[in-house]
Amino acid sequence: MKKVKKLSFAFAVTTALILSGCGKDAKTSGTADKPLRVVTDAAYAPFEYLDNGKIVGFDVDFTNAVAKEAGVKIKIVNTGWDPLFAEIGGKTADIGMSSISINADREKTYDFTTPYFLSINKILVPEGSSIKSAADLKGKVVAVQNGTTGQEAVEKMFGKNNKNLKKFENNNLAILELLSGGADAVVADNGVLEAYAKNNPDKKLVVIDDKNSFEPEYYGLLLQDGSKLKGKLDKAIKEVVNNGTYEKIYKEHFGSEPDLETLKAEENK
Repeated sequence: MKKVKKLSFAFAVTTALILSGCGKDAKTSGTADKPLRVVTDAAYAPFEYLDNGKIVGFDVDFTNAVAKEAGVKIKIVNTGWDPLFAEIGGKTADIGMSSISINADREKTYDFTTPYFLSINKILVPEGSSIKSAADLKGKVVAVQNGTTGQEAVEKMFGKNNKNLKKFENNNLAILELLSGGADAVVADNGVLEAYAKNNPDKKLVVIDDKNSFEPEYYGLLLQDGSKLKGKLDKAIKEVVNNGTYEKIYKEHFGSEPDLETLKAEENK
């Protein structure tokens, strides 16, 4: 899904302050006495979201399965998006879990586990919309979550100064803008849009797939640069994917079969 957002000045300062106070790597444990701190932004159903105050979702079930396979204990904390990166960069948290896209820019600062999810941006529109492909978004008001690959894709197609692009703090607000008539379409990760359309049939929304306009991306768990957890977690992720656990969790949250062949090929690169 997400995110390609460059660090804001405030975020950069926050990270610098954290780093200045942590001269050494955070000691990771993963025991019952000191579980690994997993930070997330629980605003991305069905990946991670709050249900009666509890953090739930695909990423949560998947990460718990990986932790069990790796033999470590974890504690998941909802911090929000920017603080998530600040904590991993400042080494006050061990793992970032928030459907985070792996990209070269992030890999300059952080480590990632092997990929665990294949994603691609899609388009959400009301039934009967004249929008049938990404090309049809030209001249239309498009809502996106600020700092996501969805935003980047729309800006790449129609320019960064596109006045018809509306940016929101999260995808939920972008979808609400569509429902209120303030936008013609939403561009976001397939998992988010498909789950919303499926779970809200009364809203009469359609998800448009345009593989020619959007590039696939992969999610990974975010780690501290040089994290000693990487080898253990990579091994656990591959086992969860291979032993049927991943497929079971995927079906529970998305109601469809995962593309395991493509995912495994990416993991083995």
